Amino acid sequence: MTSFEDFLGKAPDRKTGWTLSDLGFTSHFMSQLDMDELSSLTPFRVTEIQRSIVMGLGEADTRPLRTPHKVPTSDFGVGDWVLVDHTGQIVRRLEPKSELKRRSAGTDVSEQIMACNVDVLFIVTSCNDDFKLARLERFLALAKDADVTPVILITKTDLSEDPEQYLEPARGLMAGVEVVGLNAKDAHAADSLTPWISKGQTVAMVGSSGVGKTTLLNALTGRADATQDIREDDAKGRHTTTYRSLHPTVNGAWLVDTPGIRALRLHEKSTGIEQVFDDIVALATQCKFNDCKHETEPKCAVQAAIESGELEAKRLERWRKLQAEDNRNTETVAESRRRSKSFGKMVKNSIKESDRFKGRIQDDH
Repeated sequence: MTSFEDFLGKAPDRKTGWTLSDLGFTSHFMSQLDMDELSSLTPFRVTEIQRSIVMGLGEADTRPLRTPHKVPTSDFGVGDWVLVDHTGQIVRRLEPKSELKRRSAGTDVSEQIMACNVDVLFIVTSCNDDFKLARLERFLALAKDADVTPVILITKTDLSEDPEQYLEPARGLMAGVEVVGLNAKDAHAADSLTPWISKGQTVAMVGSSGVGKTTLLNALTGRADATQDIREDDAKGRHTTTYRSLHPTVNGAWLVDTPGIRALRLHEKSTGIEQVFDDIVALATQCKFNDCKHETEPKCAVQAAIESGELEAKRLERWRKLQAEDNRNTETVAESRRRSKSFGKMVKNSIKESDRFKGRIQDDH
C-alpha cells in the first residue's frame, strides 16, 4: 500500500511538472486523508471558479471538475484542495487551513469565499484618491480573521511628489504591518515582494480595479495579460480581472488574483477588528468604567489619548463604524437563522397536521 510519504513525494507527471508539494499540499491536508482514499481518489487544487465551472490542477493534468449533486460551486474557493474520482467528480473538500470570506453584496446574509489556503494577503492600493484608510483597515481585518499575514502594497509611487504621505499613515494602521511602496510597471517591482513569495506558499491579491494588480500579477508570474490603467480623474478603475484564479509565480509560489473590490462587507463576529485596532482596545481597558462609550465619560483613556495627540479622532470613528457594522451583521444573521428555524417548524407542523387529517379521513372510511 502506498504510504503518505510516497504519495506526497512521487515524481511529477510530465503534463504539469509539479508534485503535490509544489502545489502547496502540506501535512495539514495529508493528515485528513484515509489510507484507502490514496488508491481511488486524486487530490486536485481548485484554480478557477466561473459560475458552474470548477477547474482543478493536479500532478497529472488540469481538468474541469464536477461538483457533488446539489452542491453549488460557491461552496468551494480558489486555492481549495479537493479529492476527485476517476470521472472528475469531486468526492470531498479537504478542510482549508485558511479561508478568506466576506459578506455577499447588498443585504444578503450569506458569506462568499474569496480564496482558500492563503498564507499572505497583498492589499493593493495606489498613491491617489483610491487610497482610503478605512478600506485598508477592512482588508486588514479580513486577513486577521483568516489568520493570514497582510502586506499593504501602495503603487504609483512614481506619480506622487511625496509617497510618504501615503506610506506613513498606512504603517500606523496596525502594529507590525508591512507596507511596501512601488511602481508596478518597474521591471524590478516584483523583487521587493520576494520575502513573501516562496516555493509552495500561496498569496492572494485584493484591491480596487486599476491600481496595478494585473501588472504585478504579470511581473510575478511572467504572464502578459492585458492591463487597464486607473482613471486618474476619479481614481476609479476599469475591471480587468473578472473572476478569481490561481497562478504559479516564477518563484514557485501560487498567486490568487481577484476581481477589483471597492466595497468590502466583513462577515459576522469579526475578530480581526480588535486585532487591527488593538491600540484602542488596549486604551479602553484603562477607562474608569467598564462600559465606557469613549464619548463624554469621566476618566476615559481613549478620549485622553485623543486630547494628547496619541490617537486620532478619525481612527476612533472608523473603529466605531466597524464595530457597529459587526454588531448589525451578527444580529442580522441571528435573525435570519431564527426565521429559518421558525419556518422549518411551521413546515414540520403543517406536515404533521396534514398526516393527521389524512388519518382521520381513512378512519371515517
